[in-house]
Amino acid sequence: MKKAVEEILAYIGEDINRQGLKETPNRVQKAWQYMCSGYGKDPIDTIKKALFDTKNKQMVVIKDIEVYSFCEHHMLPIIGKASVAYIPNGKVIGLSKIPRVVDIFARRLQIQERLTEQIADAIDEAVNPKGVAVMIEARHMCMEMRGVQKSQSKTITSSLKGLFQNDPKTRAEFFDLI
Repeated sequence: MKKAVEEILAYIGEDINRQGLKETPNRVQKAWQYMCSGYGKDPIDTIKKALFDTKNKQMVVIKDIEVYSFCEHHMLPIIGKASVAYIPNGKVIGLSKIPRVVDIFARRLQIQERLTEQIADAIDEAVNPKGVAVMIEARHMCMEMRGVQKSQSKTITSSLKGLFQNDPKTRAEFFDLI
């Protein structure tokens, strides 16, 4: 990767030996290792490590979870927020695990539509709740920095499963809460 970064810098006309760029290939490699660390993690295992018995049957919502990802088409940032809800069916998830699952999938090259579905599918599979809802609102730098250059546009995606898909009142409650 370091060699590839040096080649990119040279391609755009930079002097790869200039003082400010000497360590850039190392820094870029470390940054990408972190930003794409989701490939080596199992979201189902992450959730199952923090499942607890409950009698609660009310909706659990975590909103405004920061999302930082990269679009798979241009490798430019996707920046936004996710809201995740589920209705327990005998089990609740340790609260910190939901943002961790969001991060696991976000730290892969993505399209927002797939990211939204992956989060919902993982929670649905690991917890078997009565319903799962995920909504992501994000800005895409591939739309803002190049191409159509629309800096105020946001993309909103949702995935609704179980009661969130089948019961209009449950769906409305989720969207009212977030």
